[in-house]
Amino acid sequence: MEAAKVRQIFQLVSEKQISVEDATEIINNSGFTDLGFAKIDTERNKRTGFPEIIYGEGKTAIQIIGIVEAMLGKQNNIVVTRVAALKAKAVRASLPQLEYDEVSEMLLWEQNPVEKTVGKIAIVTAGTSDLKIAEEAAVTAEAFGNSVDRIYDVGVAGIHRLFARIDEIRAAQVVIVIAGMEGALASVVGGLVSSPVIAVPTSVGYGTAFNGLAALLTMLNSCATGITVVNIDNGFGAGYSASKINHLAEAAK
Repeated sequence: MEAAKVRQIFQLVSEKQISVEDATEIINNSGFTDLGFAKIDTERNKRTGFPEIIYGEGKTAIQIIGIVEAMLGKQNNIVVTRVAALKAKAVRASLPQLEYDEVSEMLLWEQNPVEKTVGKIAIVTAGTSDLKIAEEAAVTAEAFGNSVDRIYDVGVAGIHRLFARIDEIRAAQVVIVIAGMEGALASVVGGLVSSPVIAVPTSVGYGTAFNGLAALLTMLNSCATGITVVNIDNGFGAGYSASKINHLAEAAK
């Protein structure tokens, strides 16, 4: 703990605003809650501006419940990603306040209302098959207070569909482009907008798409400038990064 913070705690004790026991607990705070199977990072919101996000895949319903309950004590908003429908049903049986989004497979609990940004994040998909990843990005961004425009199924196979929405895309402060197959849409959009573009390759595609590897390589090798690429099917990572950029742009106004 920083020396200035310790002095502040001692000052509060001397002024009898907090007890010695409370001061001891604050000073000894390790910054995480140990549940045995998980260590909850209780200080992440202070460090990064966002509380810890729970990755649901690979965790049991009981483990997710335990983590959520530990986080609720800190008045955090809850976001749980990658939760299959049956597991979500088991979690909500104990925590019915959690809302489940079936498309993105995410559980959400907004304890503290978040003010929406003026600037928008545009989420652009090549096809309807990319919808799950797109909604993971969209729901993540919205959970962190961002206004989101969904512009779906405008891939290069019918590029006139993209041009019909291009003004809306150009108006966004950040653009997330989600595509499988060969992943060409990110390069097309990157050459048409001035905003930062976050490209998300998806595992959608036939054999030589190699479960998203072809799209990933296309996006990494794009000649369009201003494109950043996240991992295959990582809608959450794109939504999180876009949120940080969008909030920086809001703060600069």
